[in-house]
Amino acid sequence: MIFKACVESGVERVIYASSGCVYPKNLQADKDNIVRLNENHVGPPYDADGMYGWAKLMGEMALATYAREQDIKAVSCRYFTAYGPRATESHAVIAMIARAFVRQDPFEVWGTGEQVRNWTYISDIVEGTLRAAELADNGEAYNIGTMEGTRVMDAAKMVLKRSGHVSNIQTLPEMPTGPYYRIADNSKLADRTGWRPAIKFEDGLAQTMDWYQAVHSTTDIKTRLPNLLLER
Repeated sequence: MIFKACVESGVERVIYASSGCVYPKNLQADKDNIVRLNENHVGPPYDADGMYGWAKLMGEMALATYAREQDIKAVSCRYFTAYGPRATESHAVIAMIARAFVRQDPFEVWGTGEQVRNWTYISDIVEGTLRAAELADNGEAYNIGTMEGTRVMDAAKMVLKRSGHVSNIQTLPEMPTGPYYRIADNSKLADRTGWRPAIKFEDGLAQTMDWYQAVHSTTDIKTRLPNLLLER
């Protein structure tokens, strides 16, 4: 409906916020066969990650159809695990920061902690989006994510160390874990625009933790944390 309204209103360019969740789950499950996900990996027989991934994939396809059949330029940006100031506790990095902020003990980590993610700082997401927007044409998709992989367990240890919180880490394998390994290949956008992520995870984490501490109350977060972790 939004894309149709854009065409009817004479919008010249649409930039769609897609996701790394459009990539096939089977390419992210084998720890002995690590695959850096590139744009060509999305194709028949599609195997997106859950309802969210399928919704994003259908959005990409709808937009590409409008770009082909209507007078509108379009591009899809496949974001990979964005984090940073103003993110919410329902996402892993902020959840870990919140747990350290309230001095949770034991310190809970969802899954086994062996999952690997390429957390991408928000300023890199924004810059990548602007660069991709300049290429808007036929609805082509571009990965926007760092190629720096970090284990969830290692991220948790970094949060604990920087916060000064000493706690035992308790893994919760029964909780939602997601794919074993999700890392973007960002070379397509890099080759066409020169864009590369500038913020290393350790530096972005420090900036995010400083923001979180500055704007939140320990008492408030401690009271609401169980709900915050699950809210969308």
